[in-house]
Amino acid sequence: MTSGYSAFGLPPAILAAAFLLDIAVGDPRWLPHPVRIIGKAITKTEISLRKYFKSPLQEKMGGILLVIIVVGLTFGIASLIVYVIVGANTQTSALLRFCSVALMVYLTSTTIAVRELISSARLVIESAKNKDIESARSNLGMIVGRDTQNLSEKGILKATIETSSENLSDGIIAPLFYLAIGGLPLALTYKAINTLDSMVGYKNDRYKNFGWAAARLDDIANYIPARITGALIAVSSSAVFRSPFTVRDSLKTMLRDGRKHTSPNAGIPEAAMAGALGVRLGGPSSYGGIIIQKPYIGTETDVDYLAASEKTIKVIMFSSVAAVAISAFVLYARGIYG
Repeated sequence: MTSGYSAFGLPPAILAAAFLLDIAVGDPRWLPHPVRIIGKAITKTEISLRKYFKSPLQEKMGGILLVIIVVGLTFGIASLIVYVIVGANTQTSALLRFCSVALMVYLTSTTIAVRELISSARLVIESAKNKDIESARSNLGMIVGRDTQNLSEKGILKATIETSSENLSDGIIAPLFYLAIGGLPLALTYKAINTLDSMVGYKNDRYKNFGWAAARLDDIANYIPARITGALIAVSSSAVFRSPFTVRDSLKTMLRDGRKHTSPNAGIPEAAMAGALGVRLGGPSSYGGIIIQKPYIGTETDVDYLAASEKTIKVIMFSSVAAVAISAFVLYARGIYG
């Protein structure tokens, strides 16, 4: 094993192998996945807590307790598992060492979702390219929370660019950030925080109190990664467009429009992508039949949205590779100087 192999460190080689594994196979449904296990734990814990926390104030307290239980257990169990894996790697048995490395690679790969993000976006884009609008709407509905049944082709592609930009931060850059600074336990803890937000962090009647803590913690956890994502999008766009001017346009739009979004984080990568592509995102969107007036992000140009959405995939890939390289360097430096 390379340096940095400890409970809260990670060898750069493990990270590189995990990234390649994710690219190759993604998230096979037949394999146990930590996020699915965390999701089931959230559901069962919520059901139990709601029996005792019923008033608005009690719901908020129950939501705080839910976060403490899920995040605490995830961090504790992940730390124990990694501790056991690290111990197994010190044994003389070659088979045991191989199994420990293989398990570490697999668990690390479950924290990042490059293949899943790109595949989901491509399904929508290919349907739109083939003028199969119904399939495009259906595929988009699998990855966004808004109503998709009445969206035009342009609306579909705009939504795809938006969710792909946001998920680049949540599903790839943020986990890599936490892998770099705290190893697998911290990365899995971040996944627990993000899963909590995706399951209970809504502002509807059911979750506005119970999901308050989950939503706030997710905002905190994603604050730095979202801004790293914006910068990576800006830099990566210059490689995709082969022009240094896209960096300027991307950063300018990110600084101007990134804070317009209702989320303190989602607007940053969306604005960076909008500036790089020369598109305008945001605007009115329907959720459960209710029109929500969202601010516009970016500036409308004569850019073709189909071509722009395809370039979004390339920017995501460049950004992901760059993030892996940076994370691997940080892990290497931690192993040498930590």
